[in-house]
Amino acid sequence: MPVLVAQELTKSFGERRILDGVSLSIHSGEHVGLVGANGSGKSTLARILAGLDKPDTGTVAQRRGADVAYLAQEPALDPVKTGRELVVEGLGPWAAAKSRYDAISARLGHGDGDQDALLAEQAEVAAQIERLGGWDQLHKVDEILGHVGVTRPDAPTAELSGGDKRRVALACLLIAPPALLVLDEPSNHLDTETIDWLERWLVEEYKGALLIVTHDRYLLDRVVDRTIELHRGKVYSYEGGYEDYLEAKAERLALEARTEQNRQNLLRTELEWLRRQPKARTTKQKARIQRAEAAKAATPARAEQTTKLLAESSFTGKTVLELRKLTLEMAGRTLVKDFDFVLAAGERVGIVGRNGTGKTTLLRSILGDVMPARGEVVVGKNTRVGYFDQHRSGLDEDKSIYDNVAAAGNKIELGGQPIEVRSFLERFLFDGHAQRQPVKSLSGGERARVVLAKMLSQSHSLLILDEPTNDLDLPTLSALEEMLTEYGGSALVVTHDRWFLDRVATSLLVFEGDGRVVRYAGGHQDYLVQKAAAEAAKEEATKAAAAAAKVTSKDKPAAAKPTAPKSKGLTWSEQRELEGIMGRIEDAEGEVASLEKELADPTLYSSRGAEVPVLGRRLDEAKARAATLIARWEELEQKQAGA
Repeated sequence: MPVLVAQELTKSFGERRILDGVSLSIHSGEHVGLVGANGSGKSTLARILAGLDKPDTGTVAQRRGADVAYLAQEPALDPVKTGRELVVEGLGPWAAAKSRYDAISARLGHGDGDQDALLAEQAEVAAQIERLGGWDQLHKVDEILGHVGVTRPDAPTAELSGGDKRRVALACLLIAPPALLVLDEPSNHLDTETIDWLERWLVEEYKGALLIVTHDRYLLDRVVDRTIELHRGKVYSYEGGYEDYLEAKAERLALEARTEQNRQNLLRTELEWLRRQPKARTTKQKARIQRAEAAKAATPARAEQTTKLLAESSFTGKTVLELRKLTLEMAGRTLVKDFDFVLAAGERVGIVGRNGTGKTTLLRSILGDVMPARGEVVVGKNTRVGYFDQHRSGLDEDKSIYDNVAAAGNKIELGGQPIEVRSFLERFLFDGHAQRQPVKSLSGGERARVVLAKMLSQSHSLLILDEPTNDLDLPTLSALEEMLTEYGGSALVVTHDRWFLDRVATSLLVFEGDGRVVRYAGGHQDYLVQKAAAEAAKEEATKAAAAAAKVTSKDKPAAAKPTAPKSKGLTWSEQRELEGIMGRIEDAEGEVASLEKELADPTLYSSRGAEVPVLGRRLDEAKARAATLIARWEELEQKQAGA
């Protein structure tokens, strides 16, 4: 049964039509993903469906009694109230009943009014609270706030950062889920641990309908049943998640290409016939002429624009970056303690951890903006650093896109060849008209592309990227991933995008709390496997130590007590892990084979001898990753079989 039906929606901003006859429906319990390029109108469509904006024409009908809740990219919260107060209000009737109960209790405590009448009213309200879920709802509030990462639930929202406000707004929606939940980029400003939790909650706990606007490809793949793409004002619906969407879209584009080719063939054939014939007079000939004219007048489907990023790497010496016994402190907290780290040429290191653990502070210490409490930051003498900060700063708001990027001249050196700034910006999907726009008029995704363009207009040997994936659309994300994998320099990237990390990172730095930063080989999925294996080994070691201590504390070992049978089967997350682990094993083994072949090449040592230590280290990491993945695969297979 449909929760919501939209018919023939149109919406224009000036001369630009964002929605052009959009019709769609969302059914009870259905999870729908909404994707599209930056500026295509995803947020506009989401707000119209949620009832917050009006279309120019068309209708949106909700099922009677079906409530719709919307998470905005920049939520408006009462600045005086705390996060906890706002989430309690999200409980609706329960919050009102609890407030009424507390007021009656206060009057009874002060001896105000007719005590018998107040006691009767109190009993009535208490029964209402029981009907609405019981007395433990406040515990549920604290649980949700903790899960979404709200660290200051009792601070007025006016004092919170933009990311904290989004987490509070998300908690307000999750505490009392509606019939239709509309989430606009919910993973922005969330750490990977929180995104993992949200993903499980949407799959395992939430029973209502969902419309989610997101660039998180794992979230799309694991949560949604159907993917809708908004492209040039039209919607295209595909069954399944992100991977299914990519396959079906490729088939649609291939069909469009074949249709256009057939149209061109018809035009060529008919025009050749017309040129050979005398002026046509018969009905049959006239019909043929009309068919040719119609084919000629038909508008071909425009090819989709794609972003093409290219980063020029500069020469670097033996040392790119070293951190020696680095300790970072902030407001009395130790964020990083005695951390040693060496970044080699060509390495791409992802940085993850819960919000507030010190990821950005680490980057700023490398840039020299934060002084370490102890230890040393050594940046190579020839290391040229390019920095992309999470606030997308460094732009002149009043100047145009072109003027911001062309500050150093109207030509850029790429691949040893000069290229005009206008042509360079076209790679970032800014045509001649868009290049004249002032920066202050841009969306978050467009602004991010300008900052990337400005940074990549110069050559660097080390790129430091702080949350580069926020606000970027899927095509630009793919282009950024491709650029980094082909980049000749090194990179440090703070991001919560797990797909991005799996595709780009050669290793991860994980902030585990209490100043502890641990390096893991591979991407995010590899890290999860290694972490699970380490935790299992630690648990086994603890059990063995406890058993040994018990034996030595007595003259003879006590008779073993029968143990409860272990639970069999895989959890939801383990099942997802098992489904994808063979592909990761093949990738790791392929990398081992490739590196071994490269190291076996005699010309490597004469022409690129400086790279040998780095390649050897990468080979060791790839072998370790492959071995860990195989061990984890065996463990999951045994658990699935009930061993």
